[in-house]
Parts: sequence; structure tokens; C-alpha cells
Amino acid sequence: MRIGKVLLVGAGPGDASLITVKGLLAIREAQVLVHDRLVNLELISQAPPNCQIINVGKTSNHHPVPQEQINQILIDHALASKNVVRLKGGDPYVFGRGGEEVESLSRYQIPFEVVPGISSSIGGLAYAGIPVTHRHYASSFHVVTGHMCQGNEPQNWNALAQLDGTLIVLMGMTRQEEICQLLIQGGKSPDTPAAAVMYASHQQQKMAKGTLCTLKDEIARQKLHAPALLVIGNVVNLSDVLAFTAQQTDINNKSLSLAI
Repeated sequence: MRIGKVLLVGAGPGDASLITVKGLLAIREAQVLVHDRLVNLELISQAPPNCQIINVGKTSNHHPVPQEQINQILIDHALASKNVVRLKGGDPYVFGRGGEEVESLSRYQIPFEVVPGISSSIGGLAYAGIPVTHRHYASSFHVVTGHMCQGNEPQNWNALAQLDGTLIVLMGMTRQEEICQLLIQGGKSPDTPAAAVMYASHQQQKMAKGTLCTLKDEIARQKLHAPALLVIGNVVNLSDVLAFTAQQTDINNKSLSLAI
């Protein structure tokens, strides 16, 4: 019996036009499309009319479809001879549990392919005018998760506080104040520039900018909420010069149907 193939496709940071050509082609050929909550609806609309669409989206502390069940959905449809696209925000292997899903597929010898996507930790910040590296400000960048793992603190914030490069925290918005305090306790200057970016690369993108001490107040003033990116480092100050908005890009106003 023929076994289907699973493609893990990175959807990019939010703007639908930032998906790769290969990712868009995969969606257009999918028989089953399994997608996350934050994936742009315009991408989902590119699936064929007879494609089965399955939403397995999660929110913070609310996983209506547990990861084990998501794995099984991919396995079951592939074993039923379907070509499956697993569409994930950003890049499948950057805090996207893509590795766990591929491990489950490999146990059943199901063919798979990974189509990388633009991570929000890089592309999303670019839309906010924050380059993760800059010759004069940061020669390295570090991407970490702010999400607690089964009640345990997954990061050594004291060690992270000693790094000179740009620190990017994904899934850390609900712990923003705590994370900033942990970095200060670890030796980071309270005056270190810091920002939060919500809806990165979308037309409704919003940013709060301050320091490790003041970011909480700026987030409240701008009415930001999760999910959002946290970024700490001197590159934050470049946003006044380098920021642009999605409305300024002509490509955003073109239909994806014309992309290829």
C-alpha cells in the first residue's frame, strides 16, 4: 500500500507573502493541511478545494489538541496514502516542535520533508526595524524560549545576562516582567534597551520600546499582549531609523495567486 508524504512547512512570521515558493507550492498540492493557530488565513486559502483542513492551534496553557494527538493525525493521514502539509508559524524547527513530529513519523517510516520558513525571531524583528546583529552594536544573537517547561525554569538567566549580543525571547510575553527582573538580577544593566513586538510583519504590528526597567509600563501603555516577541540589546535603539511598516511594502497588496 502506498504511504503518503508529510511536509513540514514554515509559514513565516505572519505576512503571508513571506512564505517560501516551495512552501506555497506544497500547500497548493496538499490533500490534508494541518495548521497552527497563528498561520495567516490567506495561506490556508491556497489549499485545493478538496483538501481537508485541520486546525490544531494552541494558545498559552490551552492545548485542545495535545501534541501526541497532532503526531497521530499526521501518521494516520499519511498511512491512508494522503499527502499531508503540516503548516507551522515561523520555522518548523525553531521552537515549533517540528523535531518531535518528525521523530513520530520516522517510527512508522513515513516519508517526510522539511520546508524551512522565516523565523519571527529574525524576520519579525526586521519589520520592527530591529536587526538582530549590527557591526557596531551586536556581533551575536541568542534565541531562547520564555515558556516554562513542566514547572521548571528552562533557562539560566544569570548566564544569559552576561552575554553581550542580542537576546530574543519567544513565548515570553506573559513572563515579561519576571524575565526582565531575572536578567537584572543576573547582572544586566537596568538601562539595557528592550522592546516587545506584537503582530510582527502584519499590518497591525505594534511595538513597545523602553529598557529592562521600563518595558512593562510601555507594554501597558501600548496595550500589547501575547503572543509577542521580546528583544533585549542595543540594536533596539536602531528601530527609530530602520523601522518600516507592512503598509509600505507593495508586495503585501498583491494576491498570492499571482505569486507563481
